[in-house]
Amino acid sequence: MKLGVVILAAGQGTRMKSDLPKVLHPLAGKSLLGHVVDCARSLSPDRIVVVYGHGGEQVRQAFAGQGDLSWAEQPEQLGTGHAVQQAVPQLHGCDQILVLYGDVPLTRPQTLSELVTAADRGFGLLTMFLDDPGGYGRVVRNQGGRVQRIVEHKDADAEERAIHEVNTGIMCMPGDALARWLAGLSNSNAQREYYLTDVLAAAVADGFDIQVRQPAALEEAEGVNNRLQLAALERAFQRRLAEQLMLDGVTLRDPARIDVRGHVEHGRDIEIDVNVLFEGRVVLGDRVRIGANSVLRDVFVADDVEILENCVLEDARVGAGSRVGPFARLRPGAQLLGNAHVGTFVEIKQSLIGWGSKVNHLSYVGDAEIGDRVNIGDGTITCKYDGAKKHKTVIANKAFIGSNTALVAPVTVGEGATIGAGSVISKDAPEGMLSLTRAKQVSISWQRPTKEK
Repeated sequence: MKLGVVILAAGQGTRMKSDLPKVLHPLAGKSLLGHVVDCARSLSPDRIVVVYGHGGEQVRQAFAGQGDLSWAEQPEQLGTGHAVQQAVPQLHGCDQILVLYGDVPLTRPQTLSELVTAADRGFGLLTMFLDDPGGYGRVVRNQGGRVQRIVEHKDADAEERAIHEVNTGIMCMPGDALARWLAGLSNSNAQREYYLTDVLAAAVADGFDIQVRQPAALEEAEGVNNRLQLAALERAFQRRLAEQLMLDGVTLRDPARIDVRGHVEHGRDIEIDVNVLFEGRVVLGDRVRIGANSVLRDVFVADDVEILENCVLEDARVGAGSRVGPFARLRPGAQLLGNAHVGTFVEIKQSLIGWGSKVNHLSYVGDAEIGDRVNIGDGTITCKYDGAKKHKTVIANKAFIGSNTALVAPVTVGEGATIGAGSVISKDAPEGMLSLTRAKQVSISWQRPTKEK
């Protein structure tokens, strides 16, 4: 059985009040359309066709290089039936055609799989029951409970508007009949559009049995038309992710205050405090603890790491047993080998911090290679930039850097060397020796000025 998927993504989305096409607005770090495409891929279809219109080139560019996607343009927005018509020529040979929507991002793969399976016996339709169905197309059944047709809200009479079962728009249809049904559509309705929903009545007339399924949660079929709805679905999705993390054994101090805008892989016995943000791909080992208000973006964190509150880690690696923060920042290229300590208000960029080394508070380390068991005192900075080029600082094993030191790169501090506090080191410091630059202290008689009364 060959499955083809059509994703309708041609709408302008005027209510978003944005220059960005609606389907490209982000939800949990991925575009609305990206969520739908990934869900479609989970079904392993033979073909995926995206129907585009408004901002089409921008939409296509966002998915450039994804060779499993085909594209069909809908130059005029003449309705959902007309949109699907544009895709049909690329679906030749598909036994089933599943129609999805680029602005309905939270449909679960399991829901679609069940719908496709049900459609093996006829025509698959995803519906839901709403207390307030206003604006939705109503699902009309006969006295025997069989679905007969769908009537759009604007075309429904008072009796039909009293129906609480509504159409989600998601349906799975036989490929060999769909083209014929679409060719017979009419735009004789309140919106003067070619409704895809009208093919259902044609299917009933042809003797097809309408197999109805409902999603596990209403959010699966909810679309985005404005930023209020986008925000609501963001929270719904984050709640879904938080619940899954907890079911997988992660401790969340408050599941309502965590955001995942990417993908989190984790080990056992993870503890995450409030207001933590994950972006990109984040890998957490066993027994990792993350403090409140921290941000982790494309980070690998090994076992037994503690990240204290208010830290920002981006494109960094933290070795086993290390401790970071609070208020620390690991910028791209920062790598802690293990049992390292990065203290309060420390910033590290494009640097290797060796095993058991400590970078104490109020320090900056950039473009540096730090050996094992090095102690870097408070207020130390690596001065890497000469105005034209960046240079490297190398600190060998067991070196001790006194507080308030400036290391002017390129410079090397030898193994076991000691740098006196307050020094400006611009030449290599020999191993095992004390190097310092310090002017002679002078005390003179002096009267501090006083304010006039």
